[in-house]
Amino acid sequence: MRIYVDADACPVVRQTEKIAEKYNVPVTLICDTNHMLSSGYSDIIVADAGADSVDIVLVNRCSKGDIVVSQDYGVAAMALGKGAYPIHQNGRWYTNENIDELLMQRHMAKAARRKGKNHLKGPKKRTAEDDARFMESLERLVIKLLEK
Repeated sequence: MRIYVDADACPVVRQTEKIAEKYNVPVTLICDTNHMLSSGYSDIIVADAGADSVDIVLVNRCSKGDIVVSQDYGVAAMALGKGAYPIHQNGRWYTNENIDELLMQRHMAKAARRKGKNHLKGPKKRTAEDDARFMESLERLVIKLLEK
């Protein structure tokens, strides 16, 4: 098992590393040339700049049994198809049971934006409670997979 992180502007990189280090699980952070990272624990892969370059590298590298941290529903769907366990930065596990609905919501939101009907504000500011919820959920997932 390895944890792959879609690390471009990901707010839970350090939280992921903390849980991974506790259970001795290797982590790979993947970012593009616009988001240079450093880490004392994780391997870092820098993908080319460009739309979906990080996503392509991540999906090509992950495999069955790995954990994928991403807020991108498309990446999550492809990771599920490879037998990986994707998790959102809010702690929600992507599953075969919920991914179709999430992809439909993404499609509908994109269509609304194209029509100029998007009156939504940006995401709320991340809190310490959000980080704690993510860490608890990631830890449960790591334990579940280690027990297999």
